[in-house]
Amino acid sequence: MPTFADLNLLSTLVASLAEQDITVPTPVQEQAIPPLLEGKPLVAVAETGSGKTLSYVLPLLHRLKSMELDGDAVTSESRPRGLILVPGRELGEQVRKVCKSLTHGTRLRVRSTLGGTKKQIARQNVKGVFEILVATPGRLEQLADNKELYLDDVRTVVFDEADQMLDPGFLPSARRILKRCRTQVQLVMVSATLPQTLKKSVDALYATPPVRVRTKGSERLVPTLRTDNRKVNNGRRFDALREVLDEDDRTPTMLFVNTHDQCDALAKWLDEQDLPYVAYRGQMERTDRRKNLERFRSGDVTLLIATDLGGRGLDIEQVDRVINVNLPRQVENYLHRVGRTARAGREGLVVNLVTQRDQTLLAKVEKIQRRS
Repeated sequence: MPTFADLNLLSTLVASLAEQDITVPTPVQEQAIPPLLEGKPLVAVAETGSGKTLSYVLPLLHRLKSMELDGDAVTSESRPRGLILVPGRELGEQVRKVCKSLTHGTRLRVRSTLGGTKKQIARQNVKGVFEILVATPGRLEQLADNKELYLDDVRTVVFDEADQMLDPGFLPSARRILKRCRTQVQLVMVSATLPQTLKKSVDALYATPPVRVRTKGSERLVPTLRTDNRKVNNGRRFDALREVLDEDDRTPTMLFVNTHDQCDALAKWLDEQDLPYVAYRGQMERTDRRKNLERFRSGDVTLLIATDLGGRGLDIEQVDRVINVNLPRQVENYLHRVGRTARAGREGLVVNLVTQRDQTLLAKVEKIQRRS
């Protein structure tokens, strides 16, 4: 089994990893890092919790530091060479944190400009000389349009959560951003799921065919995840939920619903049951979402209500259980949701509250389980 030292990464990066007790790459890191170090374009699909962020951050830091060591350092203000695009602020903050944890030895500068931050702060964040920018597309385009940020020296562009970045809402922005970058930019896409329906959109963005990495666990359920399907009788969904929560009311749990109305109904019911909870959903102030996440992470509360916004990108170590109070319609969303637990080899439980109309989805999930 190779170590990070065997992958020809800079010794400063290997040392930074060792300080965090990270010495052996995961399968997606082992497959993705070598071609990225060679400058090749890449598409990587790997299960949640598999270490996808490090699989692109390490080669990016290696490439930019190597250029500096060869006498080609960044000297122009507001002109990064590495660009990491994310669909939302919370994921962006996590990615920036990972980048920063590895820059003690390289001294590379990482900035972020994310939706939900004040415009003045966003402007301040892209001033001066820096190497890497983590950004959401909308805020990035605002700054570029105002000539407060320039992308003409970008060497590597990463699309994290690529399936979401290439949906109809983000795709036009993604195309415009790539046009602002160098012609020979290294394009990298990573995701836990990448439906076949997006293949044309993906291929159209690459100038040359990318290296494709797909781990054995991609679009599968991890073996440490247990599944418990509970039938909802006569539409009494909350009675079934009460049963589950009565069995264990101390386990850190994410409660997933599909719509804002369902979120409101669940919150009202939890209030009536005198069960403390926090929520993570759209149509909330981002500061409120952050506060709620911190309360959940700290253990102040053990129940977190979430829409599919919470199924993507959030890395919360202590989620031991996911309850699908309302099952999603798409199997990709199911995989993202259950990926919040049983991460990095830990055990986890998903409880599905099942009605007759959920049978189509469950058939697809069972097919995935059979091949997992």
